[in-house]
Amino acid sequence: MPRIVGVDIPKEKRVELSLTYVYGIGRSASNKILKVANISPDKRAKDLTEEEVARLSSIIQKEYKVEGDLRRDISANIKRLIDVGAYRGLRHRRGLPVRGQRTRTNARTRKGPRKTVGIVRQKAERAAPSGTEKK
Repeated sequence: MPRIVGVDIPKEKRVELSLTYVYGIGRSASNKILKVANISPDKRAKDLTEEEVARLSSIIQKEYKVEGDLRRDISANIKRLIDVGAYRGLRHRRGLPVRGQRTRTNARTRKGPRKTVGIVRQKAERAAPSGTEKK
C-alpha cells in the first residue's frame, strides 16, 4: 500500500479514487493534484513508482491542508463559535442541526435515537404493604 501524508491508500483502486481516502481531499482536488503531478488518473495505486508517490505527497503537503491539521482547524473553529456564544455555537453545544434544518421531525443524526416523552407506567408491585414486613 502506498503511504501518502500518513495514510495508507488502497492499492487496487485507481489513483484518482484512492487519493480521496486522505481526509480533506475529494474527487476534484485529487484530479487537480494528479494533473499538477503529471500522473494519469487511470493508473492503479499499486503501479505508482516511489518518485510519483513522493511527488504526490509533496504537492499535497505544499498546497493542501489535510488530516490532523484540517481536523484541528475545524474543531478550533467550532470551539471559537461556542466560546463567543454565537447561535451556531449554541447549536453545536446542544447537539442540534447547525444549518437551519427543521427539528420537529427528522434531524435524527444530530439528536440521536428518539426518547419517548410522557408517563412511563410500571407494574404495581405484588409485595405486601410496607407496614406488614417481618423483622
